[in-house]
Amino acid sequence: MRLKDKVAVVTGAASGMGLAIAKLFVAEGAKVVAADWHGEAIAAAVAEIGGSIVALTADVSKQAEAEAMVDKAVSEFGRIDILVNNAGVMDLFQSVADVSNDTWRRVLSVNLDGPMFAMRRVVPLMLAQGGGSIVNVSSVAGVGGGSAGAAYTSSKHALNGLTKSTAFQHAKQGLRCNAIASGGVTTNIMQSVDATKLDQAALGRIGPYHGANPGMLEPIDIANLVLFLASDESRYINGAIIPADMGWRAA
Repeated sequence: MRLKDKVAVVTGAASGMGLAIAKLFVAEGAKVVAADWHGEAIAAAVAEIGGSIVALTADVSKQAEAEAMVDKAVSEFGRIDILVNNAGVMDLFQSVADVSNDTWRRVLSVNLDGPMFAMRRVVPLMLAQGGGSIVNVSSVAGVGGGSAGAAYTSSKHALNGLTKSTAFQHAKQGLRCNAIASGGVTTNIMQSVDATKLDQAALGRIGPYHGANPGMLEPIDIANLVLFLASDESRYINGAIIPADMGWRAA
């Protein structure tokens, strides 16, 4: 019961890493608002998990819906202690020379604007109650340039910057903010793009980098690390970008 009586919001919770995080949090004693833009899927996931968890259909790229996740936690459970920004979409692996405005805005709006909207809403609440923990699910694409396209890579670099800024600004006020630079994880994120539109030339360029990936992680591997960062066991860790990539970045 490492999160006993803690209240958490988890985004992208209908599948993959988000679902694994929500399940683990409930098992560890947390009260959870599980958010996802797939309404039927998040309702089914919450019904499967059971316990102190409520479903919320939300598109984090829309400010009002991102803020509603935080407000739901407070109205349902009286406070919020943990925010996990996990929701994300992939790009088409295009370089900056080829990326369209539509792809750029879609990826940045979900992967960066969404976490910012939620964090901006939650930070004053956490500070008023004496602190809290924010965990942003980033990527190896946030610490290098060879694993994705320009849009996704930029979004994750920016998310890491937002993580560090938040951590430093509020370190003396009991609030922590960390990110996980995840490697390859067996999720359905590629379903967020039309595979027929992937940039084949760019894929050929980044292929050697992907070939150096030592192995894939399972969603529970990331969930276990998120649990640690959300819990009081990691009270001394703040502003960190923690790799979880089977040693991929060591190549």
